[in-house]
This record gives sequence, C-alpha cells and structure tokens, in this order.
Amino acid sequence: VQLAESGGGLVQAGDSLRLSCAASGSTFRINTMGWYRQAPGKGRELAATITTSGGDTNYADSVKGRFTISMDNARNTVYLQMNSLKPEDTAVYYCNAQRGRWGLDYWGQGTQVTVSS
Repeated sequence: VQLAESGGGLVQAGDSLRLSCAASGSTFRINTMGWYRQAPGKGRELAATITTSGGDTNYADSVKGRFTISMDNARNTVYLQMNSLKPEDTAVYYCNAQRGRWGLDYWGQGTQVTVSS
C-alpha cells in the first residue's frame, strides 16, 4: 500500500485546511485509515481515524469539534478537514492505513501544517 498526502501548508490561527491521502497498490482489506501528527520534540499522536466499512470515526479530544475525517471509498482517499486551526496544531501530519487481519500499518511520508498566531 502506498499513501500519498497533500494539502499541508502555512496558515494563520482560525484558518482552515483540508488534507488528502490517496491510497494505491493493495488497497483491498484496508480496515481503517487515519491521520496522526507529530509536533516538534513530541511523539506521534492520533488525530482522527475512520473505518472503511462502516465509516466509524474516532478523534483525539484536542481536535473534536474542529476536525472532520471523511473517506471516498471509490477513490481510496481519506480527507481531514481542519477548521479553527490553532498554533498547537502545528505538526507533520501522517496518513495511516491498517490492513488485513493483523492490522498491518502503512504510513505516508507526512505533510507539514504550520499555524501562525
């Protein structure tokens, strides 16, 4: 599975961005897709995930009410709509896919999101 992210950039606090992640290759049996983020000097943390079958979503408390994850199954693409961005949202955002019975992880290369105050 290959994951190609796009949509990062530099914005001001309060602005919006939409990240996209297109999966290619062996996309069958992908169970969950999501976005994780890593701020400078910190570990990687979950932002949001979505199941490919039922569309069940999960969000970190820090982004609830501001971020929305969605999926276009026909295009094998997952989106993260980020509204009311804050400086603390500044991070590299990584797309993730979990595939198969054992939930094998695949990662994109990351896209930088920078929010200025």
